[in-house]
Amino acid sequence: MIGIFDSGVGGMTVARAIEQALPQYRLVYFGDLARTPYGSKSGETIARYSRENVEFLLGQGAKIIVVACNSAASVAADRLRTAYPVPIFEVIAPAVAEAIKASGGGRIGVIGTRATVKSGVYEAKIRAAADHCRVFSVACPLLVPLVEEGWLARRETKMIVRRYLAPLKEKQVDTLVLGCTHYPLLKDLIQPRIGRRVRVIDSSQALAADLRTFLDENPALAAELSRGGENLYYASDVTEAATMIALRIFGRPIELRHTG
Repeated sequence: MIGIFDSGVGGMTVARAIEQALPQYRLVYFGDLARTPYGSKSGETIARYSRENVEFLLGQGAKIIVVACNSAASVAADRLRTAYPVPIFEVIAPAVAEAIKASGGGRIGVIGTRATVKSGVYEAKIRAAADHCRVFSVACPLLVPLVEEGWLARRETKMIVRRYLAPLKEKQVDTLVLGCTHYPLLKDLIQPRIGRRVRVIDSSQALAADLRTFLDENPALAAELSRGGENLYYASDVTEAATMIALRIFGRPIELRHTG
């Protein structure tokens, strides 16, 4: 199985993209709703949560791990690769590649959690690959809780999004990276407030394409993955809002199984 984890429901956007790109493989997803958001936690705490999540997914039969959480990817991905003998994919590298390709003027904005922005991972990776680019980052700590509560179209959410994006509009960015897998759920609010000419980057599609290429190039591992049967979606807490957001993402009811 392909194992995917996130701090909550946002990573389901990645799960959906993988499901569409690789429908023949079974997925197992874990959303850590009981401990969300990760972005306000320390790096050591995020790393510990990430290891626990990986252990759970491996216990379910996962042979590939996808870190569908920018906060976890920014501080824990390398540690996970060292600790576990399975392929580890994460959402940052695909977003960086897409942003560089999309940016005509080399002015790239990044929005993310405090942990992601503090890590500087996007700036480092973008500058390493394209040193002509300038990167402007803004931490948006309120957005994940708003998404988890299902406040996707509330007036308060619109006001907060506008406030967070104001510094990036002043910098005249031409590309905006959604540095959190929860943020695509707010894209309808983000796009008009950052400007219609700004390219908004969601890493889920690029990550799914990378994973498909990897499996094509590694047929022995691909042959070990479960095929057919239902995909499994687990959460450390199950709320009505999470169930409704899952329905919105997948376009069908998703059974969220409580891990207890």
